[in-house]
Amino acid sequence: MRNIRIDGQRLWDTIMEMAKIGATAKGGSNRQTLTDEDKAGRDLFVRWCREAGLEVTVDRMGSIFARRPGRNNDLPPIMSGSHLDTQPTGGRFDGVLGVLAALEVVRTLNDHGVETEAPIEIVNWTNEEGARFPPPMIASGVFAGVFSLEEGHGIRDAAGKTIGEELERIGYKGEASVGGRPVGAYFELHIEQGPILEREAKQIGVVTGGQGARWYEITVSGEAGHAGATPMDMRKDALVAAAQIVQAVQRIGRRRDPYGRGTVGIMRVSPGSPNVVPDEVFFTVDIRHPDADVMTEMDGELRAAADEAALNHGTPVEVKETWYSPPVAFDKGCVAAVRQAAETLGYSHMDVVSGAGHDAVYMARVTPTTMIFAPCEKGISHNEAENCKPEDLTAACDVLFHAVLERADAK
Repeated sequence: MRNIRIDGQRLWDTIMEMAKIGATAKGGSNRQTLTDEDKAGRDLFVRWCREAGLEVTVDRMGSIFARRPGRNNDLPPIMSGSHLDTQPTGGRFDGVLGVLAALEVVRTLNDHGVETEAPIEIVNWTNEEGARFPPPMIASGVFAGVFSLEEGHGIRDAAGKTIGEELERIGYKGEASVGGRPVGAYFELHIEQGPILEREAKQIGVVTGGQGARWYEITVSGEAGHAGATPMDMRKDALVAAAQIVQAVQRIGRRRDPYGRGTVGIMRVSPGSPNVVPDEVFFTVDIRHPDADVMTEMDGELRAAADEAALNHGTPVEVKETWYSPPVAFDKGCVAAVRQAAETLGYSHMDVVSGAGHDAVYMARVTPTTMIFAPCEKGISHNEAENCKPEDLTAACDVLFHAVLERADAK
């Protein structure tokens, strides 16, 4: 089995074909969760799976599972996949690589007539990105018991539409139950979304764990006033107070290099007039670190900064935590399988910690799990300029193939 390699050109062509759906002017992809473009991507994926002889099922959260039987179908499946949904200005590889690389694993097994002891199952998770329906990773979270099915179905987008309603609309509200069944192991291949592998000239990232992430919604309440008539010392400017907190977010992340992160991604200023002192500012904060105790420190510093800004500017500040994903250490056996595959195949590799959240974080709660990273150009992701070298994707998929094969106990 060690001599078997995946078909890198076929993998690349499959990714490029999927990229045509929701293609953007700058070379990226826009297939936000449960849009018509997402439906078209799902339909294409399902067709490819059926052409590969797989049994396709859809659960009540709309996640798609495609199973290749093994010799012993009483064994829990070895699962691999990721997501097909994208950011509004997403790239061609984020998430998509993991789903279509898992499909390439199955196609390669078919090409060589390899039968595995355990079944192999490909998964496309619903709403990993959380761009349209925040927070992210909802379907895998329901699968792992982090959220209830009712919570998952009830999440609304900015227009008030729910996940449940939109699953019905595009025809992907399946009948299979969500989770509650054994999985032998879970492997997720993903682009790194960071610059470390490229900088270190490594083809494979052996992912040992994932950073924790906390999301917040912060509202600063001030007092509107005429920009010309209101003296500076009498203002309660919500935007000035918000700016103080934004600067604190940057300091909180920078103090904890190399793993600390602090980001303000959305800001809305009211009333939004050039000659009116802002009376309300809403913004989001994302903080991350792989150590839970450090995450607690960062949370405390953020709240203290909000209190200080409120006091300094006479502007009440509400801090609401909307999502928390704790740091995770991946399964040592799965990590070892990835590392061994990279070494056997002769690919350069290094251990890394994931800075982004992935469905693997939730799957690690219910089954042995790990991830494989492939380098991406300049570490750019969540951006239409996202790019990867075909040879790097081939190498990463080769490693996925052999790690899955080892876990599935091929004969």
